[in-house]
Amino acid sequence: MSTRFKPKFNIKKGDTVVVIAGDDKDLKKPRTVLEVIVDKGRVVVEGVNIVTKHTKPSAQNTKGGIVKVEAPINISNVMLWDAKAGAPTKVKRTRDTGKLVRISKKSGEVIK
Repeated sequence: MSTRFKPKFNIKKGDTVVVIAGDDKDLKKPRTVLEVIVDKGRVVVEGVNIVTKHTKPSAQNTKGGIVKVEAPINISNVMLWDAKAGAPTKVKRTRDTGKLVRISKKSGEVIK
């Protein structure tokens, strides 16, 4: 990503999304966004792109061993889930009383 301009994404932490591309593609199963990495254009989604990580014993983790964790995927591989329409949707932004709000293009509802 370019360092000159900070990109604006329509997906935020805590949003409900579906994976539209990749190994974990599932257009019917909505999942939660755990983290958005803006400078790299990636998101960590609950239960998607699970990798095994080998950890050494430390003060916090005295046992160590193999741990399964979610790895980030590209933000273009996820699409916002519209609960009212029950389908993935695109997002448009409009100004509502001086604040930018995200609106679902499928149902026209404001996304919280």
